[in-house]
This record gives sequence, C-alpha cells and structure tokens, in this order.
Amino acid sequence: MKRKEDLNPMLLLLFHLMVFIYTTITFLPSYLLSWGSRAHQGSYGSEKDRAKIIKARSVLGCPEGPYRAVSSSKRLASVLRPGVNTLDKIFAYASTQFPYRDCLGTREVISEEDERQSNGKVFKKVVLGEYRWMSYQETINAATQLGSGLASLGQRPKTNIAIFCETRAEWLIAAQACFAYNFPLVTLYSTLGGPAIAHGLNEAQVSHIITSKELLETRLKAILPEVPRLQHIIIVDNTPTTWPGYPANISIHNMAAVQRLGAMPENTACERKQPLPSDIAVIMYTSGSTGVPKGVMISHSNIIASITGMAERIPNLSEDDTYIGYLPLAHVLELCAEHVCIAHGCRIGYSSPQTLADQEIMDRIYKNVMGKVEEMNSIQRTLFILAYNYKLDQLAKGRSTPLCDRLVFRKVRALLGGRTRVLLSGGAPLSAATQRFMNVCLCCPVGQGYGLTETCGAGTICELWDYSTGRVGGPLVCCEIKLKDWTEGGYRSTDKPHPRGEILIGGPNVTMGYYKCDAKKQEDFFVDENGQRWFCTGDIGEVHDDGCLKIIDRKKDLVKLQAGEYVSLGKVEAALKNCPLVDNICVYANSDETYVIGFLVPNQRQLLALAGQYGIRGSREELCNSKAIEELVLKAITEAALTAQLERFEIPRKIRLSSEPWTPETGLVTDAFKLKRKELKTHYKEDIERMYGGK
Repeated sequence: MKRKEDLNPMLLLLFHLMVFIYTTITFLPSYLLSWGSRAHQGSYGSEKDRAKIIKARSVLGCPEGPYRAVSSSKRLASVLRPGVNTLDKIFAYASTQFPYRDCLGTREVISEEDERQSNGKVFKKVVLGEYRWMSYQETINAATQLGSGLASLGQRPKTNIAIFCETRAEWLIAAQACFAYNFPLVTLYSTLGGPAIAHGLNEAQVSHIITSKELLETRLKAILPEVPRLQHIIIVDNTPTTWPGYPANISIHNMAAVQRLGAMPENTACERKQPLPSDIAVIMYTSGSTGVPKGVMISHSNIIASITGMAERIPNLSEDDTYIGYLPLAHVLELCAEHVCIAHGCRIGYSSPQTLADQEIMDRIYKNVMGKVEEMNSIQRTLFILAYNYKLDQLAKGRSTPLCDRLVFRKVRALLGGRTRVLLSGGAPLSAATQRFMNVCLCCPVGQGYGLTETCGAGTICELWDYSTGRVGGPLVCCEIKLKDWTEGGYRSTDKPHPRGEILIGGPNVTMGYYKCDAKKQEDFFVDENGQRWFCTGDIGEVHDDGCLKIIDRKKDLVKLQAGEYVSLGKVEAALKNCPLVDNICVYANSDETYVIGFLVPNQRQLLALAGQYGIRGSREELCNSKAIEELVLKAITEAALTAQLERFEIPRKIRLSSEPWTPETGLVTDAFKLKRKELKTHYKEDIERMYGGK
C-alpha cells in the first residue's frame, strides 16, 4: 500500500476530518459496546497487548519444550464430549441434537457446456441452481442404509474399503456409512495418476470402491486389470444399470440401489459391529510430493482428538453457521473441518474450486483486488488506500471500523457472499501482506494453522483475536510441541531471541504410522517414556515469547551450494511469492553449482501490464518465452528478494517462465498444491541444463 505521505494532502485532510467527526459522535456507544465485548471475551486491547497474552508455555520450563496451550497445561484434551469417542457417535449425537436442521447441501446442475479458451483449451462451464439440503436425520438414515447395503455386498468389519471421489455430499455420507460399520476407509485423491491409484488399492487389498461416474470412466477403467481383488464398484451418481465394456468379474452398482438393498428388513436386522476408539477409521494416502504415496493409518481417537483441538480455536460455532466444502475430502484438514461442523450442527454446502470464483483462494483475492485498485481513478484509489491504512491502524489498537467497513470494504467482502465470519488458512503459508489484506478488506478474522496428515491435521491454530502475521499460533489443546536441535542447519533451542529447531508434535492426535511400510520409513514416529506418540515433522520453527509458533524452514528443502552456503528453497519461495508478478515459483539449486535458479508461473494480469509498459506484444506463451520479459521478471523478483532481506546467494540468478499453471492435473504439484520437486526437476530438465550452462 502507498504510504500516507505520498497521498493528496487535501484528500488526506478531508478524510481525517471525517474520521474525527465520526469518532467523536460514536465514541461513547462504541466504548460501551467494546467494553461489553471485552468483558464477555476477555480484554485483548492493542496488538501489542494481544501479543503479550501467553498462549502456550513450556511445561518443564525448558526452551525446547514441550509447549502446551495454557488451558491444557495439566492434561491434553482428547474428546469433544464425554462418551463421544468414535466418528459414528459424533454423527449420532448431531442427528439427535439437530435432527431437522440442514446438514448437507448440493447445488443443482442446470446445464453444462464446453467453453473454448483463446489458447485452445476447453473448459467445462457449469450453470448452477439453488442449494438442495438434506437434514441431519436424512443424512444419517442415508449413511446407515448405505453401510447396511455394503455389508450385504460382502464388505466386512475391519476390512478395507476405498473411496475415490470428488468432494461432495455423497463422499461424507459414504464415509459415515463406513465409520458406523467399522469399515476402514482408504482415501485417494481424485487427481492421482493411474499407477498411484493402483498402488493404493492393491496395497490395501480393496475389494469394494466408492467412486463417481466421471472418475470411473476417466481414471479407474484403465487400471482395473491391474487391481485383481476389486469386485464391487459403487457409483455415487444417478447412472445406468448396465455397464458394457467392463470386466465380467466386477459388479457395478448405483449408490441408491445399494441403499435400497441396505433398507431391506433382512439386512437392517443384521447386528452392526461398532468401532472402538483405537480402530482404524481411515487409511489416508498422501498426495506424494516425494515418490510413491504412503498410507497414513488414522484411528477414530486420532480424528476425535484433532477435531477437539480445532473446535476450541473457533468460538461460537453453532447450527446457525454454514461451511463451504470444496477442498479435497481425501485431505485430512477438510475431513476434520467438516466433522468439527457436524459436531456443532452447522450445515455444509458443497461446491468445488471450479464453481467457486478464482478469487476464493486467498492470495488470488489479494492480487485480484489490488489489480482493481490500480485501475481506479486517482480519487477512488486515494480514498481506498486511506481507508485501508486507517483500518490497519485501528486493528492494531484493537478497535473496529464500522464506517469504513460499510462504505469502502463492503464490495470486497461481497466477493465471498458478504456474510463470512471466519477464514482459516492451513494448506500453505499465507503471506503477511495477504493476511493483513484479508483482515482489513473481508472484515473478519483470518487465522493460520499448521498440521500434517501424520498429526491428523492438528498442530497449531492462531487465536482469532490475534492479528499478528507470519505465525501459525500456539499448540492446540489436543497436542504439545517440542523443538529438536538441528545443528547442520544451525538451529538450536538455545538460540536467541527465540528457541529454534525441528518441530515435533505429540499427543492423541498423532496417527498410528504408515500402512505396510518398513521400519525405516516409520522412524519419524516414536513413543516416549509416558506412552505418548510423537511425530518428527521435518519443519523448522521458532517459539515466540507468547508461545506462538513460526515456521521458518524445512530440513528437506536445504541445499548446500558449491561454495558452502546453505540455501533454504522453501524460505526463498515464500519470500518471492510476495512479488505481485509471481503466482507460483519453484527454486532449484544444484550442489555442484554456485548459484540458484527458478521456474516461475507469472500472474497473468501483472505479466500483461509489464509487457504493455515496455511495448512488448504477444500471447501468454510468447511473452513467457520472451528473453526481454524474462529479464524484466527476474529484475522484479530480485527487488522483492532484497526487500525480504534475502542473501545474494539465495536469489535466483536465472529463471524460466511457465505459460501453463501448475495444477494437480499436471502432476507438478500435490492436491494441496505443494511443489513436487522431483517432477518439476524432470519437467524442466532441459531448462536446468541451459540455465546452468549445459546448453
């Protein structure tokens, strides 16, 4: 944002006069309301005051920890409600408490058509109607009938069943059916390639799989000969009853038909084998940023502990809240988030990243709105920047700005429907600039969290009243955190001003290990002398004075250059993503070389603006192949790197621009959009040779 001294002095004076008059008129009611709020929620005061509030403490008083949330310093929390200790009991409790409340909602597809883009690519354009909702009672009935029907098709308790499906209401219904009947659920990302899918199904010895018609035809059909144990395929859509062209030894069923089968008296009379808290609920195959996907074994008690910790950080959850479900349910964070909502009677409306606007992704909202600000006339732009800086200042003092919210930021907030109460980010680090922007323009708290599949998504989440940036909050009430010295990287718990080291997470949320993996691959898990499970994350963090964690590095991303300097690839990428020209970036370093290079997906709007500024014309592909544009982008990211105070040896000396975005479908990123460094290295092999002088 532009500094105040750069703005028109007359507009600046007028704005401050308006603010003074408004503040004077509203001071007393505002003070009384905020006093009542502070009395109810606790007095947080200014940002500095909030930063002084202790969120977690070292139990032993040692800098390495373990650190626990203040409210769980004596004992870690493991259940949300007494006796509700398995996932089927979560849904049973919710259906008893909120039987007629909306539970799962799906938007009706009115029409679909192919839309050809200027680059020749064809995208499916979907026209959607209103949401249609199932109540909690209808949802649990559908799940019970499906579980009974699966049992009648030969599925047995403690025998694995797979789900390979997009995020939708049927996914969660199928999951609840499996949880209730103690069928361990093998989850696979819907964007995995054929070999990875076949590996997961064969390793788990699956005989039944739940999928969609589209995924069956586009992903599964080709690998069916490679999965000899598969006997039954359950399709969640309304589909044909006959399937020509499929192996004769595989039966294909509609989900509705299986539910009708399960509703028959002779099947409903069969006794259901309920799960124990220690039983496996999910075998979750990770998206595999390195090598073949591994299946993480997650028990019912792991997920219950995780949602207990998450729920404590999201205040006032109730049946009046609505959650947008669009991230992959095969990802542990989405699975746990939806169960947090179910436990509190919220309703879940399903969409997808394609049917939600691109602006729904936080960094994209930021870049999109800032682009629109640049297009404003000088008066509009000045007023927006004044309001932005004013609100930023007021937030730091712990004050609200209802006038700015109503007059300036209402349109920005309308991008998400205008009723957003809480936003949480946990898939990847959120830049400080983007987080500040969200806090200001969307008029709701934006918190960051940290966790892994191996810790059932739980680790830390910021308190929603903590507006500090660059941190991921203190430990959840279900777990504790230790710092382990990593001397090779120069991180120790004795470091000043903050203890640093590899992050270890322990507690009832730590999962049971990797499915059918040898002891070597299980080394990151261990059990301490008290019988508590721990996971070594490989991430490097520092703990601040208030007990909040900041992620600062990653062990696997450290590369030693020829001259002996260590480069943290993730650290450099995080810094360069703050450059408006960067949509995505992968930094690469070879230990035999003296400098760093990078592959970069440029932001379309910023790329065209840069080209126009220098009179360079062409398509996106032509611009990305332009040597002149490449040099201009390199100059821009070098300036961003210096602003972020990177060392000279950390800054890419050469780059390659990519005209195509990196999506899970390209195989260059995971479903959580984490870089697949091995695949990126292979994809850009010729460019690497060129940039390092080989060509």
